Amino acid sequence: MGVLHRQRWCGATGLAVPLLTLASPALLKLGGVPPSWAVLWLLPWALVDGPASGAIAGLALGLVLDGLHLGSASEVPALALLGWWWGRLGRRGVPIERSFSLGLLALLGTGLLGASLLLQQHWLGALPVPLVGVHTLVAQSLITALLAPVLCSLLLLRWRRVAELRG
Repeated sequence: MGVLHRQRWCGATGLAVPLLTLASPALLKLGGVPPSWAVLWLLPWALVDGPASGAIAGLALGLVLDGLHLGSASEVPALALLGWWWGRLGRRGVPIERSFSLGLLALLGTGLLGASLLLQQHWLGALPVPLVGVHTLVAQSLITALLAPVLCSLLLLRWRRVAELRG
């Protein structure tokens, strides 16, 4: 595993995700849909800290976010899978540094998270008409992909510096 999980303040930044989810700033919405703050935090974390830490962070973040929502659909499977996948990308390939790459990974991650929630709601019978869910999926994917180059780049640079100093 990496070194970020050993730094208390790095892990504490994950507490911003439920706070931003609850605050839901109106300025950062597209069609009334906020970005996926979990994806924006988990992407740089997993890229820097690796697949095991990314999966555990995704699991923990999913459990916290599931506690905020009343629905029966869970974010845990998709976030744990994304954390593991992004962690493998960060360990195996060329370091991801380009804004376009971060935006594309955030778009794919938000799409996977939204599709997972849509499928769970559909199977549970809670979502008979999927048009509203598709609107939410598309809007959330787009706004997250637009914010990712800025927010993920800042977190990625900071956490890579911490990992180099502590590693």
